[in-house]
Amino acid sequence: MNLVLKTGAAADPQDRPGLASMTAAMLDEGTKTRSSLDISNQLAAIGSNLSTGADFDSTGVSMLTLARHLPEALDIFTDVIKNPAFPEEELTRQRQQRLTALLQRRDNADAIAGVVYASLLYGINHPYGHPTVGNETSVKAITPDDIRRFYETYYRPNNAALIVVGDVKPATLIPQLERAFTGWKSANVPAVNISAPPTRNAAHIYMVDRPGAAQSVLNIGQVGVPRSSPDYFPLLVMNHMLGGQFTSRVNLNLRENKGYTYGARTAFDFRRGAGPFMASAGVQTAVTSESITEFLRELRGIRGEIPVTPQELEFSKQSLIRGFPRGFETPEQIAGRLSAVVLYGLPDSYFNNYMAQVRAVTLADIERVANKYLDPSRMAILVVGDRRVIESHLRSLPEIGQTITVLDTEGRPEGSSEGGGGTNR
Repeated sequence: MNLVLKTGAAADPQDRPGLASMTAAMLDEGTKTRSSLDISNQLAAIGSNLSTGADFDSTGVSMLTLARHLPEALDIFTDVIKNPAFPEEELTRQRQQRLTALLQRRDNADAIAGVVYASLLYGINHPYGHPTVGNETSVKAITPDDIRRFYETYYRPNNAALIVVGDVKPATLIPQLERAFTGWKSANVPAVNISAPPTRNAAHIYMVDRPGAAQSVLNIGQVGVPRSSPDYFPLLVMNHMLGGQFTSRVNLNLRENKGYTYGARTAFDFRRGAGPFMASAGVQTAVTSESITEFLRELRGIRGEIPVTPQELEFSKQSLIRGFPRGFETPEQIAGRLSAVVLYGLPDSYFNNYMAQVRAVTLADIERVANKYLDPSRMAILVVGDRRVIESHLRSLPEIGQTITVLDTEGRPEGSSEGGGGTNR
């Protein structure tokens, strides 16, 4: 049972990044009639599990329960959704846990890269430019009133859909749901404005120093496209052959042929607004610049410099088609797939037509979308690694080697308190 709210971290106020995530985390920390311990104990007694969370476009409250315990589980599920109390003492505990996690993030190169990369592509004030969990300043500042205000604004039945998958019949289930959700009132829900991110006119290298690091984390890319793009299926197939499977071009190059990394990949993060495209890998420090060269070679190659063959296209399409049924093996997987239909307004026939849409992608489609949506000459190139070892090699890279900006772990230019990319060094 998934309740999908059509608002997530993109709605965070600029001075409160992390508010959507914290609100979701606080839902099951106590209601008007149950403490957090009551909720935990009552769920455990019937072998049920409840989880909450928020990404950029949505918030979810999920319940997994045996069908015979549905009435009891539904009572807890709807109580958490309709009657959260947001107790101060639980917020204090959640805040401390999150601050600890943020401190730990400073020691994780992949986590650092994720935070900095988003700020480079979007700027820290864009709805997609901040971490969903927030930062130390905002987490310390979030109050119960902030959470209650966010909840009252966005947690409304007219901003939600309920997805139920299991051994239940509508005639039995719907009356139970109508009783359980009685009193949850609709209201006007403001739209979240996902503005166009700033444009990038040239490729640029950004570096975060990790003294003594045995490897460099590379994130290379640009702003991609929204989920609503009519080019979704050509992009899906193109990315699969570029970096979306083990036998992809970037993985065969950087891992199998060169031995620079345990794995290289590419991905489009399709969101309501234009999400990021990223080519990424953790590579040996000594071959950081060479790895960037090979990534850029493959990105140019998929645009036509290394033509896609009919055999390569067919292999990637068959990989997607044959892997498609694996996403519908459990109730949780089915509910998760249906969440995309709810969030992005996909037609009810979407999954029925999925394989036909993949089969329809042509060689001309691949070259067209690669040239339209991937431009290595304008990409952000983020390197998190040992500056002392890698900087001179990066500066020797043709065309881009002299465009290096050094950032701290929050994406602020070295020696500055401002975020979002900084000036050339």
